[in-house]
Amino acid sequence: MSGPAGADVVRRLLEERRLQLVPADRAAAEALLEAAARHLDSALVVADSDPDGAYTMLYDAARKSLAALLQAQGLRATSRGGHVAVQLAIEAQFPDPPPRTAFRPFGRLRTTRNRVEYDPVSPVDGDDVRTDHAAASRMHAMAASLFSELSPFPA
Repeated sequence: MSGPAGADVVRRLLEERRLQLVPADRAAAEALLEAAARHLDSALVVADSDPDGAYTMLYDAARKSLAALLQAQGLRATSRGGHVAVQLAIEAQFPDPPPRTAFRPFGRLRTTRNRVEYDPVSPVDGDDVRTDHAAASRMHAMAASLFSELSPFPA
């Protein structure tokens, strides 16, 4: 591997047009983290009355938290790469605990959110929302703590 952790994976995702280079924008990244925090708060409010909507907000909070780390580096998922590209880039860049431990549930949240979106019978209830709220909150807190350490990805 050459360069920072995960650089080879990120370069491959760029070559495959699953990620794209954009101007590194700390203000935009901070806005993503703020939106994620609001989603986390809102998800708990509607966990029992609208568990599908609450779970989608939880997932969006996790995704925006991770996307903020990419935005701070001047990286963004393309429509071709989608949310999987976010997951792959973050897993590659943060291979060691504690970030790896905090970010690991993202794939499961993504899969569950897809089932909420596309299955005719919802697989989640308020208890699922509250359980996974803890995981999404850990992702958000970890992303917020790492944010200031990041620099633009070397092009």
